[in-house]
Amino acid sequence: MIDKIYVNGEFVTPHGTEMFDLFNPAIGQVIGQVQLADEVDTQAAVAAAKAALPAWSATTREERIDALRRMRDAVTVRRDELLEAVRLEYGAPVRNEWMVDSAIGAFEDMITTLETFEFTRQVGNTTVEMAPVGVAGLISPWNADAFFIADKIATALAGGNTVVMKPSEMSATQTRVMTEALHDAGLPAGVFNIVTGRGDVVGSTITRHPDVPKISFTGSTSVGKSIFRDSADLVKNLTLELGGKSPSIILDDADMSTAMFGALASGFVNSSQACVAGTRILVPVSRYEEALTAAVEQLADFPVGDPADPATVIGPMVSQKQWERVQGYIARGVEEGARLLAGGPGKPEGLPDGYFVRPTLFADVTNDMTIAREEIFGPVLSIIAYTDEENAVEIANDTDYGLHGYVFSADQERAKRIASRIEAGRVSINGGQEGVSTLPFGGFKQSGIGREYGVAGLEGFLETRSVLV
Repeated sequence: MIDKIYVNGEFVTPHGTEMFDLFNPAIGQVIGQVQLADEVDTQAAVAAAKAALPAWSATTREERIDALRRMRDAVTVRRDELLEAVRLEYGAPVRNEWMVDSAIGAFEDMITTLETFEFTRQVGNTTVEMAPVGVAGLISPWNADAFFIADKIATALAGGNTVVMKPSEMSATQTRVMTEALHDAGLPAGVFNIVTGRGDVVGSTITRHPDVPKISFTGSTSVGKSIFRDSADLVKNLTLELGGKSPSIILDDADMSTAMFGALASGFVNSSQACVAGTRILVPVSRYEEALTAAVEQLADFPVGDPADPATVIGPMVSQKQWERVQGYIARGVEEGARLLAGGPGKPEGLPDGYFVRPTLFADVTNDMTIAREEIFGPVLSIIAYTDEENAVEIANDTDYGLHGYVFSADQERAKRIASRIEAGRVSINGGQEGVSTLPFGGFKQSGIGREYGVAGLEGFLETRSVLV
């Protein structure tokens, strides 16, 4: 049982008494429990962060870099333990080592950013200062727990802020390993606090607290809207990284086999439990049947199965609730007239236990269907035909979301022209990911507010003050 939270530099038993079951999604069985924090615990964490703020905000660049290095090194020591926790608790395939390595990399990337960041800038006779916002409330989801903890804490601390972090209660095992590692880094008490609890209890207390001027949230658009409303009265500084319904546009000059593999890879990333998943595959009507054939053939390269098997690409859904949600969307797709090209309802053959979904491809999808409009967060991809470039861009942008996009083409310049017209915070061409961890990340429209990573992410935790003479 996990019965500790981290407040003011110490592991303490929560005041909250609610117990929450932790599952291994690959077998659908309870593997432990976590004792959830409550409002009293959250208030204590905020008070600790507030008390630690004056000293931490006065630290030098070198002192913060040193702290980040110690945190990076401490997480590195626990890498194997963290990998096992991610596999056991989340069902991530063992090949997804990036889920832990990205957490280590988040500290390294922020160290690199901090080394050259200009906190003071001169504009004529005016000095422009970048000052810490204050106590930062960080709220993260269950689909990449270690990375979100690392990235959000690293960025906030680099800016001189102190932290109250609320990870998902569904990821308590991973959170425990991360918290123990970060404790070993030896930062001053209260600089970061990690409190596991429900969003409507701990999360709401953070977002409504007058001593927490900054909120950074990653999760669903519906919850993001709730946080937006909760923060309105105090006009809080918000970074919201929300949902997505990303398009993968395969242009008519692309090698179909290669492009379809890339499109499926973007759609099935992290078992499709990813905000950036390319779940709408747009193909030219002139090559429609070829595209469908390629999709079915390439599907064999994305096997679903035991996360411990190195061959597995798609693991289970995180919970029974999530499995049922995905099943509902598959049924809705059939009801609305989409054609099942592969997969479908139920569990894959040979996997009767756990929360596994049959990787599903729908053909003959129109962009007004529910499966093309709503974020499913499971391995259900829609193939949509377009007539020409204009129609492709129109379909790609006909969505409430705008987080990510993908373009596949034999002509990189042509792909860039299309990419520049997609209403999304990030667009990848032919699978390109260069510099991804330090480039601005966030969404247009209902995919969020603000940007994370690198300089843009750091600036989101700072206020700008102009000193005029």
